[in-house]
Amino acid sequence: MRKSRFTEEQIIRILKEHAAGASVGDLCRKHGISDATFYKWRSRYGGMEISEARKLKALEEENRKLKKLLAESMLDVSTLKEMLGKKLLTPSLRRRAVTWAVSEKSYSQRRACDLVGLYPKTYRYASTRPSDGALRIKLRELASQRRRFGYRRLGLLLARQGIRINHKKLYRIYREERLSVRKRGGRKRALGTRAPMTIPQDQNLRWSLDFVMDTLASGRRFRILTLVDDFTRECLALVVDTSLTALRVLRELEQVIDIRGCPRMVVSDNGTEFTSNAVLAWQEELGIEWHYIAPGKPMQNGFVESFNGRLRDECLNEHLFANLNEARQIIEDWRIDYNTNRPHTSLKGLTPTEFANRSSRGENQNRVYL
Repeated sequence: MRKSRFTEEQIIRILKEHAAGASVGDLCRKHGISDATFYKWRSRYGGMEISEARKLKALEEENRKLKKLLAESMLDVSTLKEMLGKKLLTPSLRRRAVTWAVSEKSYSQRRACDLVGLYPKTYRYASTRPSDGALRIKLRELASQRRRFGYRRLGLLLARQGIRINHKKLYRIYREERLSVRKRGGRKRALGTRAPMTIPQDQNLRWSLDFVMDTLASGRRFRILTLVDDFTRECLALVVDTSLTALRVLRELEQVIDIRGCPRMVVSDNGTEFTSNAVLAWQEELGIEWHYIAPGKPMQNGFVESFNGRLRDECLNEHLFANLNEARQIIEDWRIDYNTNRPHTSLKGLTPTEFANRSSRGENQNRVYL
């Protein structure tokens, strides 16, 4: 608004001259104003003193500021409603919100930054970090193939492909790409003290046996016999069938022994398939020591229990099996991939097959614990 050439004091004096008898025309000609301006002044300031005019001007100025603040606050509320499609929790989201407010709502940069709670220096900061586009694409590809792998195991897969990256940077990119794995179910916490479970120092010294149960798409149940070498962590067999008797278990063990040789010890729970007379006679005939864990203590057979968890999380929960043949094929493919491609953290990032080959050549000198 254009500022008047006359102050309130001057306007009051002009009006008093008119009240003293001066004509409107003479006053307008004397002060260089129009008749309309004079009558507007009289309607606004007529009968006022100078102090009252000053108060009126102060009130009008305060009212103007309040109207401006109200309009700005209403505009801010409307802008926040439009930009808050999701919470602005990260600096990148706040930068986008500021850019949108400046371009779409004609905000000043500083005002938009105040609105979203971002320092202007932070908004104007230009990162000198090199682009990680190729790494992000590769990480997303691996995560889509290995949906249940966390960032550490994905980092091992990247390292196997020649891409070595600091674990903190890997975790940052992993979180930015929203690849976090959702945990399934709860976890029971054991009470009391624990000690690391020692393992044999060579292959075929101790094997672990257990059963896992799952269902087909039709609802029919089937069982899986899992057999693990405690030293190399290799899965020696995954036998899938609707019924697995003691004699069937012995036949599967004999097939594995024909390939790998006879173990010194086999560890299992107290299931009827493992405690039958046929099993006792078989292990006595071959001179194999068969160790039964204490009832209700599955962690005494922790190696195969850990393997069962990986099997269920990465294979059984990921597939819906139409029939038994399909289940056998998918589970066997997963077993081969587990032994040859999947890095094992307790084997220092090696696969079980690689670890077994190094051990057979005498290259592994370090003990590994569960």
